[in-house]
Amino acid sequence: MAGPTRQRERSSETESEAESVGCPECESDSLVQSGEGELMCDDCGLIVEESNIDRGPEWRAFNHSERQSKSRVGAPTTQTMHDKGLTTQIDWKDKDAYGRSISSEKRSQMHRLRKWQERIRTKDAGERNLQFALSEIDRMSSALGVPRSVREVASVIYRRALDDDLIRGRSIEGVATSALYAACRQEGIPRSLDEVGEVARVEQKEIGRTYRYIAQELSLGLEPVDPVQYVPRFCSELELSEEVEQKTREIIEVTAEQGMLSGKSPTGYAAAAIYAASLLCNEKKTQREVANVAQVTEVTIRNRYQEQIEALDIH
Repeated sequence: MAGPTRQRERSSETESEAESVGCPECESDSLVQSGEGELMCDDCGLIVEESNIDRGPEWRAFNHSERQSKSRVGAPTTQTMHDKGLTTQIDWKDKDAYGRSISSEKRSQMHRLRKWQERIRTKDAGERNLQFALSEIDRMSSALGVPRSVREVASVIYRRALDDDLIRGRSIEGVATSALYAACRQEGIPRSLDEVGEVARVEQKEIGRTYRYIAQELSLGLEPVDPVQYVPRFCSELELSEEVEQKTREIIEVTAEQGMLSGKSPTGYAAAAIYAASLLCNEKKTQREVANVAQVTEVTIRNRYQEQIEALDIH
């Protein structure tokens, strides 16, 4: 045991000496660990130490299909599944490992196996409810077009609410939708309460009430939504130029500094700024067009628009 221990100590001493001294070629301090387990200089490329252990796989892959075929591990764990993806899942395709169709007897056997596999994956009512809630989050996330990270965060928020017994007396759909809305705000993905309410199976009033309760009990500490977050998506749907988008950002920043944003709807505020910017840049859009994209009323746009042009002193 003494030999390998001494060798590891000697290796670590050499590594620390190299890091403390720096690169002997260009005297740079930017030494990095390469993917092959070598200590190299990031500036000149000199290999300073090459006896480090490479903890990566022993095989190489040059594209995604090669990586999938050579990998000997399963998918990573995920919070979006009730069992975190650790249990076995039988594929729905009635084909063997070579892609050939299986016999009718085998098909019947696989059908029974799938049925019992689904039954034993959820051992009690709590897991069945969690499975239903996470499937709802996945369905709404797909309808809203939010990235995978938002689904993971929403699943974590729902699990925290479940552990703290915040779901008692509330519907599973309401808590799941509120968790998704909180995740969108936490990850900076602009989705309004109206948009989330359109894909949900509960009323918008319940979503807002449950969201406020969960955010308070879990101490999420979410900041107010910045109207600027909605600008790129709204401008893209209205087919407006980069100049209008930049002008909209300026209008929002200038008027927000004067305290006009307090108590206002961020979607309505962004829509009014886009309408004002489109007029100033000679790319006029009607109030109805902007209102349809932002899912606000034309009255809201008119009111916010009047306030903004007065604050900007534009006649």
